[in-house]
Amino acid sequence: QVQLVESGGGLVQAGGSLRLSCAASGSISSLTAMGWYRQAPGKERELVAAISRGGITHYADFVKGRFTISRDNAKNTLYLQMNNLKPEDTAMYYCAAPTPYNWWGQGTQVTVSS
Repeated sequence: QVQLVESGGGLVQAGGSLRLSCAASGSISSLTAMGWYRQAPGKERELVAAISRGGITHYADFVKGRFTISRDNAKNTLYLQMNNLKPEDTAMYYCAAPTPYNWWGQGTQVTVSS
């Protein structure tokens, strides 16, 4: 069982930046894709960004131009660089390899104040 542990969340003012990290206990290089998801209270979980094994990225419309997903296979770590944060970005952020292993981290809280 590969464990995923997120870190880097916190409280930041609107317009600020954070970098989230997701450290895996095993190799992530062979995974088809990994992604970052978020869930705010009372809302559905939503995909924020994803990156394929080949390095192809996908972003939700609401973060395009502001967030960047990346992966460091040598460090077994997934990253999410978040710039120009907005209050509506406030949520619990999770990293995951949902298929086929259904691996999920415990989440890291991001709170953006106005």
